[in-house]
Amino acid sequence: MAKEKKAELGFEAKLFSAADKLRNNMDAAEYKHVVLGLIFLKYVSDSFEAKYQELVTGKAEGMDPEDPDEYISENVFWVPEKARWRYISSNARSSEIGRVIDEAMIEIERNNKSLKGTLPKDYARPSLDQVKLGEVVDLIGTISLSDSSNKSKDILGRVYEYFLGQFASAEGKKGGQFYTPNSVVKLLVSMLAPETGSRIYDPCCGSGGMFVQSEEFIEAHGGRIGDVSIYGQESNPTTWRLAKMNLAIRGIDNNLGDTNGDTFLNDKHPDLKADYVIANPPFNMKGWGRPNLMDDVRWKYGLPPENNANFAWVQHFISHLNTKGLAGFVLANGSLSSKTSGEGDIRERLVVEGLVDCIVSMPAQLFYSTGIPACLWFISRDKVSRMNESRNHILFIDARNMGEMIDRTHRQFSDEDVEKISDTYHKWKSGEEYHDITGFCNSASLEDVKANDFILTPGRYVGIEEAEEDGEPYEEKMKRLTSELSELFDESDRLKEEIRKNLGALGFEM
Repeated sequence: MAKEKKAELGFEAKLFSAADKLRNNMDAAEYKHVVLGLIFLKYVSDSFEAKYQELVTGKAEGMDPEDPDEYISENVFWVPEKARWRYISSNARSSEIGRVIDEAMIEIERNNKSLKGTLPKDYARPSLDQVKLGEVVDLIGTISLSDSSNKSKDILGRVYEYFLGQFASAEGKKGGQFYTPNSVVKLLVSMLAPETGSRIYDPCCGSGGMFVQSEEFIEAHGGRIGDVSIYGQESNPTTWRLAKMNLAIRGIDNNLGDTNGDTFLNDKHPDLKADYVIANPPFNMKGWGRPNLMDDVRWKYGLPPENNANFAWVQHFISHLNTKGLAGFVLANGSLSSKTSGEGDIRERLVVEGLVDCIVSMPAQLFYSTGIPACLWFISRDKVSRMNESRNHILFIDARNMGEMIDRTHRQFSDEDVEKISDTYHKWKSGEEYHDITGFCNSASLEDVKANDFILTPGRYVGIEEAEEDGEPYEEKMKRLTSELSELFDESDRLKEEIRKNLGALGFEM
């Protein structure tokens, strides 16, 4: 499966490679918005054209192809004539191409209220090479489409997601601020397994990858896009716009607030009680606003320290779960064992009150923002209602040795890894066919966790994987290894003497 996934990315990889050559000396962080904005522009134009042709050819007799209502009623963005891709493409070699694109973006926002304040509109700036910009327009125009608008949406969605990942990699640490690696998102969603009709919330949603994967999970299990309600928030204004475009390109309705905003100080969804919370908050965030939130009702399990927002995020997530809600999120490994500034006390209360469901330790090099290893937490509000052992236990999974290197500095989980980890969790929750596996997973009682001073590091509970026996008797193995070692020593002595002779012949003595 992993090999098939890589092969599937050939088209996107070639396209990104070609686009990257055109950025000249522009920083990846700046170029990202140039390219992704154009991909979005082509998406809305292609979706519009597909519906336009349907109206023109009489498939919907009596309907006016130039009436915006015909498109809005079908959840298709209305695109004015000078914002359509064919018009933009015809001006690709013009020195005014930047102005043409800016005006197209303005017109699309003006005619589609849900996109207000979303699209980039600075393509005419003097620092942007207009010749190179025209070449990028030509390149984006080569994305092949079929007659099916769904296929078009799928292709452009894949390209957008792939480009997000590649730009995140190019930006390094800064890239992690808007992008969670796809394999980590897949694992979170597979373990949460969101159901049709549910409300999904991410209060630090980055570019919206958690939502995209949640919708894809629903589709893969017999549902449809739109069968879940999406709620999110993002503090960075440019990243908020990326998320809005990413979801629009997938046809996913959403409520990300009227603007970007700080989740702690300006919660855009104060009354929301979600079925699922899924998130990758900033690791070990300082200066998160504690002085202004000392008496906030969210700190039910303890006041988080000023120099680390990890348990502020955890308690914010819990405050937005309904009575049967489930949360899955990424945290730095320090959250599992830190006792400074009251963090240990908060963690203890979460365990004692039966909220901690599962902890997964992950390998290093999964994230663009940091090389340090991280972990996944799963919090369940309905754990006590279960009628099996899991209600009084915590599942610990040690996945530190899983995943595969995809380049010199980055690792990812394979589809098989995701399936193994998520299946283990679901079997444990259901009480069917689950077994502890030394070195991989362990269902620890709350008494065991208490005995470990409420430290939640999986390695403490799963043990060390037993080495496979090779069947060779111990005495015979030691004789063989001793003989091999003796031969190596003899060879070492021979080589040293040979080197000594050679140096002597050159007039050097050892």
